[in-house]
Amino acid sequence: MASLTVRKLDDAIKTALKLRAAQSGRSVEDELRVILRQAAFEDSAPLPPAAAPETPSPPLQAPEGRYRVTLIIGGGIAAYKALDLIRRLKECGCEVRCVLTRAAERFVTALSASALAGSPCHTDLFDPTSEFDAGHIRLARHCDLVVVAPATADLMAKMAQGLADDLASAILLATDKPVLLAPAMNPAMWNNAATKRNVAQLARDGRTFVGPNRGEMAEANEAGIGRMAEPLEIAAGALTLLQPAQTQILKGRRVLITAGPTHEPIDPVRYIANRSSGKQGYAIAVAAAAAGADVVLISGPVNLPDPKGVKTIRVESAQEMLAAVEAALPTEVAIFAAAVADWRVAQAGAQKIKKGKDGAPALELVENPDILATIAKRATGRPPLVIGFAAETEHVAENARAKLARKGCDWIVANDVSPATGIMGGDSNAVQIFIKDQEAPEAWPAMSKTDVAARLVARIADTFSSSTESTPAS
Repeated sequence: MASLTVRKLDDAIKTALKLRAAQSGRSVEDELRVILRQAAFEDSAPLPPAAAPETPSPPLQAPEGRYRVTLIIGGGIAAYKALDLIRRLKECGCEVRCVLTRAAERFVTALSASALAGSPCHTDLFDPTSEFDAGHIRLARHCDLVVVAPATADLMAKMAQGLADDLASAILLATDKPVLLAPAMNPAMWNNAATKRNVAQLARDGRTFVGPNRGEMAEANEAGIGRMAEPLEIAAGALTLLQPAQTQILKGRRVLITAGPTHEPIDPVRYIANRSSGKQGYAIAVAAAAAGADVVLISGPVNLPDPKGVKTIRVESAQEMLAAVEAALPTEVAIFAAAVADWRVAQAGAQKIKKGKDGAPALELVENPDILATIAKRATGRPPLVIGFAAETEHVAENARAKLARKGCDWIVANDVSPATGIMGGDSNAVQIFIKDQEAPEAWPAMSKTDVAARLVARIADTFSSSTESTPAS
C-alpha cells in the first residue's frame, strides 16, 4: 500500500491524530502507519522499530534551558543586533524561540535566527505545520517571557491598539507572560506625539521597556534618542524579569567594586593598558545590587553601560582609581576585580611622541600604586572582607596563593586567562576561590560571568551570616 487515505473521520479523531502526529514528529499519514503496525503486531511478533521521522519537531524546552523566551524581531536596521541578543540570552540559560515579522525578513533571515537559536524560526501566522493546533498561542503562552527587539513604532502602535494581523502581533495580544520591549527608531519617530501616546499606553498595560539609548542613527547626520539598547542591556533586563525576586541577602551592607582596565598615558594619544572588558566586575555589581547591597562601582574605561541601581564612578588611571576607592570608604566588602596596569610612564609626553632617526624613544616606567594591597593593609578603616582577583596564564594555584599572602587580602578569585580559554573579554569564566587560613581552594565549574557573580555574592552573604562579629556599616 503506497499511500493512505482516510475519510469520514469525525472532528475529534482528526484533532487527536494531528496532535499525536505533532508530538511524535511525524506526518499524520506516518502516524497512521505506526498505529496500524501496532494493531497488526499486538498479539503476535514484537513490533519492529518505527522509522525515524523525516522532520522531527523540536522540544518545547531544551533540557539545559532554565527559561523559555519568545523573541520577536521587528523590522528595523537594529534587527541585526537581535542576532547577538539570541546568543546573549542563551548564555544566560534561556531557550529562545524566534519570530520574525515580514519587515524583519528584509533585514535578517529566518535561517540566521534559526541557526543561532537552535530551533525553527516562525514567520507566518497561517503556517500549516504549526497552526493546526494554534501555534501562535503556544508561542505566546508556552514561554516565561516575550522580548520584542527591535520594537518598532509600527509594532508598538499595533500593540497599543490591540491589533493582531500577523504572527507577531497575534502573539503579543494572546500572551499572558511579561513582555520586554526594546524600542528602536529614528529620533523624530520616537518623539512623535503618536508614539508617545502608544508608549504611555503600553506602560499602563504593564509592558516593560529597556532603552532606547541616545546615539548616532543609521541615517547620515541623524542622532538623538532612538538607538536600540545593546544586547547585553536587553539580556540583563530579561533576566531581571525572569528571575524570581531575590532575597535581600546583602541588604544594609555597603559593597565597593572595581572593574575594567586602567589606561596609563604615554602621550595624548597612546596609553598602556590590558585586555580587560570589565564584564565580570560589572556582573558582580549587578548581582550585589540585586541582593540589596548599597553598591559603588569604580570602573576603568570599558564599553559597558552603567548598571541600574549602582553608583558608578568612571576613572582612567590607577592613581585616579585609588583616589576614588579611598574616597568611597568605609565599606564592608571591597572587591577588586579591576585589572590595574602595574606600570605607568614616569613622565607622559605633553605632545604626541614622533618617530625619530635615533630609533624608538626610551620610556621610563614607574610602578603604579597597588590598590588591593593598600586597602587590605590599612591600619584603620580596613573593610572586614577584602577580595582580590588573580588573572593568570600559568601556575594559577601557586600564583594565587602567593598573591593572597603578599597582598594581605582575605580572598583571591583566581582564573586562567590564557588566550585559549577565551575568558579575557569573553562571557564565561572558571574560577577558584582561595581563602585565607583555608588550605584547599574552592574550585567552581565553568559558568557564565553572570552566574559567577551571583554565586560570589551568595558566598559573601554566607560569610557574613556565619559571623557573629560583623555588623552593617553605619
